[in-house]
Amino acid sequence: MRPAPNSAPRSATGSACWRCRWTAPCPPRPVSSPRAGPCCAWTTADGRAEEATERYAALLAEAEEHGLGHEQAAALMGLGECALESGELRAAHGHFEQAEELLSGETLPVRVPAVRGRAVAHYLAGELRYAVYLLESALDELNRGGLHDPDALLHLYTAVIGPYMDMGAHARAAQAAEFALALAPRAADPALIARMHRSVARTLLAEGRHAEADASLAKAAGLYRQLRLRTELANCHWMRGYVHAQAGELDRAESELRQALEMLAETRAALYRSQAAVELADVLHRRGRPTEAAALLDGVLGDFSSERGAVHAAAAHRLLGIIAEDADETDSAEEHYVRALSLLERAGAAGDLADLCRLLGDLLRRTGRTEAALDAYRTGLGHRTTPGTTTLGPAPAGPPF
Repeated sequence: MRPAPNSAPRSATGSACWRCRWTAPCPPRPVSSPRAGPCCAWTTADGRAEEATERYAALLAEAEEHGLGHEQAAALMGLGECALESGELRAAHGHFEQAEELLSGETLPVRVPAVRGRAVAHYLAGELRYAVYLLESALDELNRGGLHDPDALLHLYTAVIGPYMDMGAHARAAQAAEFALALAPRAADPALIARMHRSVARTLLAEGRHAEADASLAKAAGLYRQLRLRTELANCHWMRGYVHAQAGELDRAESELRQALEMLAETRAALYRSQAAVELADVLHRRGRPTEAAALLDGVLGDFSSERGAVHAAAAHRLLGIIAEDADETDSAEEHYVRALSLLERAGAAGDLADLCRLLGDLLRRTGRTEAALDAYRTGLGHRTTPGTTTLGPAPAGPPF
């Protein structure tokens, strides 16, 4: 039964939610603490982001009426998570920014969930460098200031792994994963620990440790299943599909990705579903079904833009370019590669950009345009060697271990 707007949600385990102070007294810690779990995150618990938005809006209105700043911030962060899930990234950024402003008088560990939310919104928009800047700045402030809150640090290290990987900063991603694994035993939020396992799997996969990556994702999936967080569980299926694809197990990859798409459709997580569809299209293409792959990509390209899922938009154009090139449609292939190049340059996704420049350069060389091909190769090499692309400047201060 859907609770009335003024009643508090219940956690997946049936106990009163302590992020919102509406049905039971809360434990003695700030409601917006980074330890706040997702038990009142209706969007993921029952899979209906639109209803969750209504409930968080009602909670926000009641909190505003009673002048409860922490509860206002918690409701705004809930609205931000709903907006992330539905792909409304500007709205998400606004909600997290308002939450951070409400908590401006609190210590940084209390503000970390809002900072992390803002960074994720920028990351999903393709603004990788700014996402890293936000996360690294917070990490530096926490560690240099002696504010070694394990949940706050785990929020940040977990969130920064994805942008690092997309920017080609694999060494820094691996270091963040090591810190996250070390912090996990001290963390209190099981959903945060699950998110950590899912993020760490990316670094394990990049190191060729497929079995360990799959085991890490299995741990995350188990926790999400216990917590009934369906969107996050769907993302685990998506990631496991990617792991299987990298290991060449394409039938298992297709099965996992199709399950992810079905679950993400149920939870109405539009942006995540479109991103997972790009991964499935790649698997279909590798299984010798290019027509089916192209149709799937054509169906989701409209969901992306330079400000919404830019990295996956580029991946879609890249794959469409490969399919067109295989069909001897060189003009179409070049057009897709150029579009992908533009998206990746804006996002600063160095590793993907270098690969795309190689594809474009090879195409131009085969069609007799040697000078243009050399320019494409130089572009890829230039982005790989640009100062800060792989080193990102000085690393943030580390935790005391």
